[in-house]
Amino acid sequence: MTQSKTPGAVPHHIAVVMDGNGRWATRRFLPRVAGHKQGVDSLRRCVKACAARGVKVLTVFAFSSENWNRPVDEVSGLMELLAMALGREVPQLLADGVRLHFVGERRGLSEKVCAGLAQAEATTAHNSRLILNVCFNYGGRWDIAQAAAALAARGEPITEQSLDRATALAHVPDPDLLIRTGGEQRISNFLLWQCAYSELFFSDRLWPDFDEVALDEAMAVFASRERRFGKTSAQLTQDAAGPSTNSSSHSV
Repeated sequence: MTQSKTPGAVPHHIAVVMDGNGRWATRRFLPRVAGHKQGVDSLRRCVKACAARGVKVLTVFAFSSENWNRPVDEVSGLMELLAMALGREVPQLLADGVRLHFVGERRGLSEKVCAGLAQAEATTAHNSRLILNVCFNYGGRWDIAQAAAALAARGEPITEQSLDRATALAHVPDPDLLIRTGGEQRISNFLLWQCAYSELFFSDRLWPDFDEVALDEAMAVFASRERRFGKTSAQLTQDAAGPSTNSSSHSV
């Protein structure tokens, strides 16, 4: 569950809607998949920068359940790019202490893709410096629905606590900061349950142009905000003066 942060604190968990790859390519008269390739480079930078700044969890929106509606050539290009990225990036992620989790519906993906996801997760399973959640074939509504369905199938009562434990990101705390690049100001069915109290930051930069300076800007804005979680400022001051009673139901 969410926890309040002290002013100036580094967000424990950052979530990112990596938007703008296609527009980045179009502006350069390149095929859209070229923008996605550049987006992988930007993600590599972001992972390294988050680890260096003490962020413990990074969750990125790589492919939504609605993205299947995009042109066939773009979807197939994304699948090929995923396969290539797994082979190229996993050894470095392993060396850098990054643990990979792929979050989303795997039914409907090819056996080759599913095997690649599972292998990447197994290879990095013992890393602990940074958890990288890659949301692939994911949707926030799907996540809530599958959690409720799992509880119903087990005959468990559906409560906030049980639903929280059944979501696809139950292994990490809720995001402290949600960043969306590309200039749009919506969350597009991303982490609907988990972002109930996340701070939102919208950047006009397209994802391939989102660099360490842009990340630092987002983190500085986060550090300047007061996170009250329904309380008053006076209550937060009292809480800070006494022992913390906040606790997390998540493991990281």
